[in-house]
Amino acid sequence: MEDANRHAARYNELPTAPARIRILDSTLREGEQHPGVSFSVKQRIQIAWELDHFGVDQIEISPVISEDHEAATRTIIQQGLAADIVAHGRALKGDIDRIVSCGASWCAVYLGISDVHMRDKLRIGRDEAVSRAVGAIEHAKAHGLKIRFTAEDGSRADPRFLTRVCAAVRDAGVDRISLPDTAGIMLPHGMRRYVALVREAIGEVPLDVHVHNDVGLALANAFAACEAGADQIHTTINGIGERTGIPALAEVATAIHYLYGLPNSFHLDMLGDLSRLIDAYTPVKTHESAPLVGSSAFKHKAGTHL
Repeated sequence: MEDANRHAARYNELPTAPARIRILDSTLREGEQHPGVSFSVKQRIQIAWELDHFGVDQIEISPVISEDHEAATRTIIQQGLAADIVAHGRALKGDIDRIVSCGASWCAVYLGISDVHMRDKLRIGRDEAVSRAVGAIEHAKAHGLKIRFTAEDGSRADPRFLTRVCAAVRDAGVDRISLPDTAGIMLPHGMRRYVALVREAIGEVPLDVHVHNDVGLALANAFAACEAGADQIHTTINGIGERTGIPALAEVATAIHYLYGLPNSFHLDMLGDLSRLIDAYTPVKTHESAPLVGSSAFKHKAGTHL
C-alpha cells in the first residue's frame, strides 16, 4: 500500500539525523512537582514497572525529598529493571551519600549556574559554583557511581560560564550532562545554538535535554536539541511537572518512532494505559484534545471538508 506521508517525509529529512534518541522518564521526580501530585510508595513502584516495560532508557526519582521517596527508590532499584534508575539530588555530598545508601548505580546532581540562581538562591560566586560541581562529581565517582550533572537554568547563564562549568565537570569524569531550559524561555533555533555551544566546548560527553513547556514549545525544543547533538529527552507521562510541565512521553516516543524513524524498543500500545494510570493516581486529568492519548485524538468531525 502506498504511503500517504511519503511526500511530507522529503521535507522532514535531516542532513545529519541523530542515530538514536533515548528517553529518560521523570514522572517520579519532575511529575511529583506538579501541583497536587504525590504518589504513594506502591504507586511509584508500579509506575516504574510500567515505564520499564514500555521501554524507556532511564527512570528518574529523587530519594532525598522524603523518607517515603527514599523507600520507593530503594525498592525500585532492587527490582532489577532493565532501565537505569537515576537517583536525583543536589550537588551536595550529603545528597550523594543518601543516594549511595539506596544502592543506586546512577545519580544525577543539579546546581544553578545562572547569575540569578547563584546570587539569589545559592548566594555563591562563580568559582564556588565550579568547585561545588566538580566536588560533587568527584564524590560520586569515588563511590563508584555513574553521574549526570544538570546545569540548572543553563539557558539563562552567561554562555562563557556555562561552557566553563561543563568543561570542568567533563574533566572531573562526568558521564552525562543535562542542559535544561528551566524557565521555559527558549525558541527551537535558540535551543540548537545552546546545545551546539556546549557540544563544541566539551566534545563527546553525552547530553540530555530537560525543557519546560511554559509557552508550548517544549516538544519542539527537545527535538531541536537532539538535532544539535543531544541524545536523550526527559519526559513525564501526560507531560505533568512543575508549572506547565515538560514533554509528554506519548508525544516524544511517537515522534521518535514514526516521524524520525529511529530504532527503539517502545511498546506504543501502552500509551493510553499509561495516561489513564496517571489520571487515576492524580487530580490532573488528561484533556480530551491531548495528542495521542486524549479521548478526541482519533475522532474526526469533517465539517465542510468532504
